[in-house]
Amino acid sequence: MAFPPLLFNDQKKERKKLMGMWIGRNRKARVTYGFDEIALVPGDLTINPNEVDTTFQIPRKDGSAIVLKIPIIASAMDGVTDVQFCIEMGRLGGLGVINLEGVQTRYENPAEVLKKIVKAGKDEVTTLIQKVYLEPIKEDLISRRVQELKQAGVLAAVSSIPHKAERFAAIAQEAGADLFVVQSTVSTVRHISTEYKSLDLAAFARNLRIPVLIGNAVTYGVTIELMQCGVSGVLIGVGPGAACTSRGVLGLGVPQVTATVDCAAARDYCFKQSGRYIPIITDGGMSKGGDVCKALACGADAVMVGSAFARAEEAPGQGNHWGMATPHANLPRGTRIKVGISGSLKQILFGPASVDDGSQNLVGAITTCMGNVGARTIREFQETEIIIAPSIKTEGKLFQTVQSVGMGTQ
Repeated sequence: MAFPPLLFNDQKKERKKLMGMWIGRNRKARVTYGFDEIALVPGDLTINPNEVDTTFQIPRKDGSAIVLKIPIIASAMDGVTDVQFCIEMGRLGGLGVINLEGVQTRYENPAEVLKKIVKAGKDEVTTLIQKVYLEPIKEDLISRRVQELKQAGVLAAVSSIPHKAERFAAIAQEAGADLFVVQSTVSTVRHISTEYKSLDLAAFARNLRIPVLIGNAVTYGVTIELMQCGVSGVLIGVGPGAACTSRGVLGLGVPQVTATVDCAAARDYCFKQSGRYIPIITDGGMSKGGDVCKALACGADAVMVGSAFARAEEAPGQGNHWGMATPHANLPRGTRIKVGISGSLKQILFGPASVDDGSQNLVGAITTCMGNVGARTIREFQETEIIIAPSIKTEGKLFQTVQSVGMGTQ
């Protein structure tokens, strides 16, 4: 890339400058914020929600772009996406991602396995999931799943962990995939290991013909280094997902508002230095329209959502949802949760909403909020004034809370 990398020591100095509160003798820490602690300020002008532009672009190497009508991606989680779900998501203007290390590529008929996971009791489900994911991945199924998506006329997006990315990406690309996602709990360019060969992200992105998204990151410096490798987007978030337990098991994470703002600043720095705009995608922690709107206003170009879509009639988990790291043999960092089925995927994306908690008509929430803050595009939406407002969800909502309706539901 055309701009110099930040040195590791420079990053540590930068973080120290931002740390402003003492947590004990000789130790400071930053104050950070999540979605429930901020609010968006209405604009000085308003716009008809039907006249705002919600399109999202992922840059290709040839200068063109993958263009989505809506800035929403469905997470590569086995309770959320399968081929049929991704086909429907694509037809509705979004994008679904298939997990190449999930049941879709381990089993000819994944529906039978999914039924077992759904029916398992809570005391046995983690052990069952671990056993299910011991089945070897079948490389012919990688090709088949990609081809099934392409035959339906939608974009084919697939994901894997860094360790298997080179092999799986080659197979997926040959089968016609449009996008490859490299995803792990924490992604860095400088991963140290003497036991195995680390993925050379720069070489990987350079050698692959299709765009590469990389995740997950939550800090300014790491996001810059990932973008320097020539990727087409960075996923933001460590541990905020509804089915993820990384924050409890490992103690890792940064609340999504702060993570998104910091990584958006990294994106803007890279754009000024290189002239190449690399989008960031806030991944996880959003189950309702207000959360999605806040993520975009904080600087995200798009969002990746899991639990909200696990509630769709089309989701393979039948109202159940579990984290990507749930099958880990030694240290599971996810759990199966029951989210229920609330409606069709179309209803969750575009309404009409039949529930009053904001979990349906996510796109309607985005366009209405954009109209009320006076933003014509997502880029303008990112300039919305934000206030720290921890009472925003409870002020005046006593009856809703007592009756567990509307904003009083969890």
